[in-house]
Amino acid sequence: MNKSELINSLSEETTFSKKDVSRVLDSLVRIIQRTLKKGDKLQWAGLGTWWVSHRPGRNGINPATKERIKLPPMNIPRFKPGKGLKEVVKSM
Repeated sequence: MNKSELINSLSEETTFSKKDVSRVLDSLVRIIQRTLKKGDKLQWAGLGTWWVSHRPGRNGINPATKERIKLPPMNIPRFKPGKGLKEVVKSM
């Protein structure tokens, strides 16, 4: 399912206009991004938890040239599914 299909489904289920649903989804994404940018964790009961994990710098190898390269430290967004989501997927 892509974003427009999600908007259509939410619009049909809630009877909100597609424009309103699109605004809410865009706001949700911005709020999640702002929360993670501040370094905070976001928990959504039944769905899961988003947080930022720090990956230290390390040495790597360019697979094309076999040349050694230095990979910089970086922050990585993480997601752990909640119990409700895991149970739904398990029962498929």
